[in-house]
Amino acid sequence: MKFADIAGQEEIKQRLINSVKEHRISHAQLFHGAPGSGKLPMALAYAQFINCTNRSPDDSCGVCPSCIKYTKLAHPDLHFIFPVAKTSGVKKPSSNEFIGQWRTHLTERHAYIALEEWHQRLDIENRQGIINTEDIISINHTLSYKSFESEYKVMIIWMVERIFHAAAPRILKILEEPPEKTLFILITENPDLIPITILSRTQMIHFAPLPDDKLVEGLIRLKNISAAAAEKVKFSADGNLNSALQLVDSEDVFEHNFIFFRNWMRLCYVNNFASIHKLSADFVKLGREKQKSLLHYSLNVARYCLLMNYGLEANIRSEGEELEFIRKFSDFIHPGNIESISSAFDECIENIERNANGNILFINLSIEMAMWLKAAKVAVGK
Repeated sequence: MKFADIAGQEEIKQRLINSVKEHRISHAQLFHGAPGSGKLPMALAYAQFINCTNRSPDDSCGVCPSCIKYTKLAHPDLHFIFPVAKTSGVKKPSSNEFIGQWRTHLTERHAYIALEEWHQRLDIENRQGIINTEDIISINHTLSYKSFESEYKVMIIWMVERIFHAAAPRILKILEEPPEKTLFILITENPDLIPITILSRTQMIHFAPLPDDKLVEGLIRLKNISAAAAEKVKFSADGNLNSALQLVDSEDVFEHNFIFFRNWMRLCYVNNFASIHKLSADFVKLGREKQKSLLHYSLNVARYCLLMNYGLEANIRSEGEELEFIRKFSDFIHPGNIESISSAFDECIENIERNANGNILFINLSIEMAMWLKAAKVAVGK
């Protein structure tokens, strides 16, 4: 993985490049921030750049023996720790037991991955993957040897907030007294869940969601799709390139979101909560990423309705049945309720990211929508 392969995050790229040029690589760094913002790809590109034997001023060469092994995620001085759980075939789980699946998954997803889909890959959706004590103990053993080929040994710990509480004290000592020429890159979406004793021993680097233009560029490059197709995806992805890649792979997702949203709003308007309760079961089955995709799609429809209220239909990227629905639905989403509706959807998305109960969230949001859809329409300019 080269820096050039990563969508956006130019300031972070330059910061990391400068740390190598100026010989001030912090031995423990924490990449934290929004899902799908490129934390894991950046960690891989940074490690590859550090150990490249023929790097340019701004990127690794991609063709030296070290880079080739990094590209295959098979460099002997590159190590991974990630959440795992028991499966039908593995009773004593560790990262090493799943390293083959891990490499395949990262390669297929261009290293833009989410915890939920990793659980699906391992067939452990009904269990929570953790970073267990055995994996943390193994770090000492793994890093006790001299590097095989490169100047630096690199240990990437993905989703470090999933570390088992009993294992946390063990990693502290390693971070305090790391072996020479060792780089730890810890990756998280929820730094608030990490003990302060661990945070205080790392240099923290924050990743913001990708701007729409960078997300579109990334989609076009990684999936070889048209600009028009990428533009359509960006509204549902909300700066999350991992979600955007999943949306591209799910060709019927936009039709599904439209049909689901249209039926849902009709039920809300007539207060048919018996049917809404049944629909909530379908919402829960979607899984967290597709739930968020649906809600981001819903927010985008609300935005289009507001544009329709202001006579800006030319700016709406919809057509056919969807556009006709927006024309009619704009009578119910307008300047008088758009702020409340947007806040309700945003709050629901945040709660999904925090693993709140999907059924309860959907019912509560439906109750709010049933109320706001009947709010008196406020004319534009009033």
